Amino acid sequence: MGFSFTDRKYAPQEATDFLRGNARLAALLPAVQRMAKLQRDCAEVLPTAFKSCEVFAFDGGELTLAVPNTAVAAKLKQQVPKLQETLNGKGWQISNIRFRVQMPKGIAHVGPSGEGLKLPETAVNSFDELSQKLEPTAANEPLIDAMRRLVARRRG
Repeated sequence: MGFSFTDRKYAPQEATDFLRGNARLAALLPAVQRMAKLQRDCAEVLPTAFKSCEVFAFDGGELTLAVPNTAVAAKLKQQVPKLQETLNGKGWQISNIRFRVQMPKGIAHVGPSGEGLKLPETAVNSFDELSQKLEPTAANEPLIDAMRRLVARRRG
């Protein structure tokens, strides 16, 4: 018998329902709720540009945020005093904030040759059009060549 999402026996559950349904895992529920609250509080303080950042860990007064890349971490470091002050005002008792570069959830794997990455035909056409319209200066030549190679690969 195959697995089916429409089969009631295997219907998806919310994480909290799943945790409540198992005696051993139910002990994790307060920690999960606490981390979710901390994530919401961080999101309220940080600008929307940092919506890809997530609470990775909070232990012994040290908050670790997962960030998608070092550039975001560098920009986020400027927000640390405001974030720490606001979170401490909400009772979190944070003494240090660290960053961990980590691939965000939901990002599809793209292999070294680009497999897994699909460009819509309109995007390929736009690259083709731009490569033809750019002025062929010494500074633009590498970009024009790259766009032409991309278009040739995508059109096969």
